[in-house]
Amino acid sequence: MIEVRNMTKKYGKLTANDNINLSVGRGELAVLLGPNGAGKSTLIKSICGLLRFQGTITIGGHENHTIEAKRLLGYVPEFPVLYPMLTVAEHLEFIAKAYRLKNWQEKGEDLLRRFDLVDKKKKLGKELSKGMQQKVSVCCALLPEPQAVIMDEPLVGLDPHGIRELKTMIAQLRDSGCALLISTHMIESMEEDWDVTYIMVKGRIARVCRRQELATGQSLEDVYFAITEGKYRGAGNELSGFSAC
Repeated sequence: MIEVRNMTKKYGKLTANDNINLSVGRGELAVLLGPNGAGKSTLIKSICGLLRFQGTITIGGHENHTIEAKRLLGYVPEFPVLYPMLTVAEHLEFIAKAYRLKNWQEKGEDLLRRFDLVDKKKKLGKELSKGMQQKVSVCCALLPEPQAVIMDEPLVGLDPHGIRELKTMIAQLRDSGCALLISTHMIESMEEDWDVTYIMVKGRIARVCRRQELATGQSLEDVYFAITEGKYRGAGNELSGFSAC
């Protein structure tokens, strides 16, 4: 559903993404991990058509910058950007009109209810806290019922209820056949439902790991630190004979 082939992004002499290959199928939850500066956000913005790049990126077989691809894709950025003078309800109405949605009101109400935003419908974007803005951003991304969803640090700023609800929603989206790519530093939050993990280091995919490839007793956190630091954090031992995946 999401296909990235031989993708490279440079800022002058700096190579932020170096020959990236990545694939997320229908009903698959892919996690994107990496230390700060690894190139995760650049990759996500490129996939969403916000940056120019070399290589090929397609969404559902369509080039990512086309209208056909954008209709299939929902995007939750790391930092929510709302219209300061639109209310929460007007944000959903704006998305509905932009995507030419019909009979969307019930879906919109359900999203607001799940994120405890029903009583905030008349609040302006500028009046919302960071966590509330994040919830509105998620609602706007999911209102068109996209077939592929990309989220960049979606849990940051959410309250415990919001975190639980979003994790539940992510699992439901995957089970419904949606392709999901989620970048996060909160590794433990994805431990339950991930299918494939891409670990980035210095602009490259350093390791692709599928859940079934994990050794007995091994966690996603173990794999991450094995790649990024060369240590098996769970046992505190050097990785001389440890298989990362």
